[in-house]
Amino acid sequence: MLERYATLKENGSQEIVIKKSLFIGHARPAETEEEAVAFIEQIKKKYGDATHNCSAYLIGERDEWQKALDDGEPSGTAGKPILEVIKNRGLKNAVVVVTRYFGGIMLGAGGLVRAYTDGAVAGIDAAGTIVKVLRREVAIDVDYTWYGKLENVLRDRGTRVEGVDFTDRVRVRCLPEEGEAERFKLWITDVTQGQAVLETGDAGYYVDP
Repeated sequence: MLERYATLKENGSQEIVIKKSLFIGHARPAETEEEAVAFIEQIKKKYGDATHNCSAYLIGERDEWQKALDDGEPSGTAGKPILEVIKNRGLKNAVVVVTRYFGGIMLGAGGLVRAYTDGAVAGIDAAGTIVKVLRREVAIDVDYTWYGKLENVLRDRGTRVEGVDFTDRVRVRCLPEEGEAERFKLWITDVTQGQAVLETGDAGYYVDP
């Protein structure tokens, strides 16, 4: 699994006008190819009166699923430029649709490439981007006498703490990066002189603050 990757934050859309043609860039995160295709179909249905709804998506840890669709524009002038914007932004698990309402002025192949590039950029900017980091949950169970020191060292180290439970003992739920999890546990054992009970949980992606 990737240690970290950039993706879209949320659904977003933005309009731009180029030589009287209206372009609307739509973008959203998609974890699967099915999600991406469903979003494209949703936009095509919503903007069924548009001249074109061109799209591209990039899905998977190694970009296993990717497609560029020109939707009636000359081959290579719409879907491919949209896909290139996704790649150039370093995004994964993203789908972008650029809707066009023809304004009466022909743009030519070069003009179309630039217009769909700008439309994709507009949609992505509207959606915003985030970084997701692969983290492993490590729960630290200690006696109350250790909590003050533990709290200080975790803060100094910059460890992400997901929560703290206070019962007869203190349980601190930490989220070190996956690649650091084993070293983190050894460090905690050393800091607490072996007094901490450690429990390793699941790994998952978390949005970087």
